[in-house]
Amino acid sequence: MLLRDFLLRLHLCKGIGIVGKTKVYDWLTTKPWYEESLPSSDALVAIGGVSSHHQAAFIASYTQLIQDDQLVNQLVDGEKWLCISDPGYPESLRESYACPIILFYRGNLNLINGRLLGIVGAREATSYSTAILKHLIPGKISHRMTIVSGLAKGVDKLAHQCAMANNGKTIAVIGTGLDIAYPSANRFLQEQIAREHLLITEYPNHTKGYRSHFPERNRIIAGLVQSVLVTEAKHHSGSLITANLALQNNRNVLAVPGPITSKLSVGTNELIAAGAKPILQPEDILEEFIS
Repeated sequence: MLLRDFLLRLHLCKGIGIVGKTKVYDWLTTKPWYEESLPSSDALVAIGGVSSHHQAAFIASYTQLIQDDQLVNQLVDGEKWLCISDPGYPESLRESYACPIILFYRGNLNLINGRLLGIVGAREATSYSTAILKHLIPGKISHRMTIVSGLAKGVDKLAHQCAMANNGKTIAVIGTGLDIAYPSANRFLQEQIAREHLLITEYPNHTKGYRSHFPERNRIIAGLVQSVLVTEAKHHSGSLITANLALQNNRNVLAVPGPITSKLSVGTNELIAAGAKPILQPEDILEEFIS
């Protein structure tokens, strides 16, 4: 069995988390790969740190996936996928925290290796975020880099739409299978991105959007891009989690200052106070990519 085919099966296993999968991959990189000799389930339990509560589920799942190609094909469901061992896997993502060993995708995979600007912000975005994006994205930004966001309501959706409206490119990283739109109101936008841009996820088809998936989705955005821009964010918001993950990955964190009376500017103003670069014009973003 090829290494990438083994990693696909490992990724599809139940009972092992994103950190455990990364530990197994890191272990595999330290030794030669023998196609005829696959790691035992007991070895993977120990290396991946699979908890005692999930060991039985993992061992049963691993055993079945190694033996049953039809089940693997059923779970992949005809989707294209990129493996961490593939030459085209982005180096920046490979070096990031708990990088995904498999990404399922629809669209233009070449976009994943360009200049990538992550844009995140409040789900309950105000007209201020709309004005910010209309001021920053058209022209120099939309023509020179690809906008990456999470296709959630609010700022994410606005960022994708603004990039597309200005003849730019965008990548949507989602927390469900490629066949599920969450929120459902974004289905048309998701389908358009899949056709004309790039839609990616680490979850196989028919996977719903569980709460834990969205922080996991955020780590992919933070690992994939060179810089993350936060437009509006509450104190302790999901957008700040993405910004902190970006800092852990040595990415540039950018923030738009806002009124001190606005709850949705508390997070961005705190980021700036902590050292994030304040963004007032497109040139402020471009400097992070050409310096």
